[in-house]
Amino acid sequence: MELLGRAVASVPGVSEFRIEGGELVAQADRDELLSVMTRLRDDPRLAFEQMMDLCGVDWPERAERFDVVYNLLSVSLNQRVRVIITTDPATPVPSIHTVWPVATWWEREAWDLFGIVFSGQPDLRRILTDYGFEGHPLRKDFPMTGYVEVRYDEDRKQVINEPVRLTQDFRSFDFLSPWEAMTTLPGDEKVFTERAAEQAKG
Repeated sequence: MELLGRAVASVPGVSEFRIEGGELVAQADRDELLSVMTRLRDDPRLAFEQMMDLCGVDWPERAERFDVVYNLLSVSLNQRVRVIITTDPATPVPSIHTVWPVATWWEREAWDLFGIVFSGQPDLRRILTDYGFEGHPLRKDFPMTGYVEVRYDEDRKQVINEPVRLTQDFRSFDFLSPWEAMTTLPGDEKVFTERAAEQAKG
């Protein structure tokens, strides 16, 4: 693992490497990403033929709040590496779809869920959220309830979007166990009346 790490670190644009939980992690420069990925794929010592996935991580307290994480696999050499770069909401990340065409799907997902922009990506459309969706739901400052709710309107015979309304009817909890809450079993009317009278006194 250490030997592979030193080989990865020798690639221009890779600033450091570390081993976390038995896995190799390399930190790369955002501006050098395309050349780093091409070298990781083409160097016979590394031969990372496949990009398994790409994801985002949000750290809102940092100036460059997003990590973009690439997981690469070498089938021929049976080795893996995780490449991480950082960016902010306004600075685009070079698209690597020319190195691995499958990256288009993952870059669209990172754009959709985090708002990470990929320059050179010809198909940067939302992929998981609906048309007209506002915001990026995996950002940590995105509200858990979202901004709109979708429902089918029987009168209009169509799906409509409307502002979220938190219904309070289902939020009155009595915190009783199911057995304590059963106070009106048939034949227990007298017990129920006595209990209500005691509660009125106390």
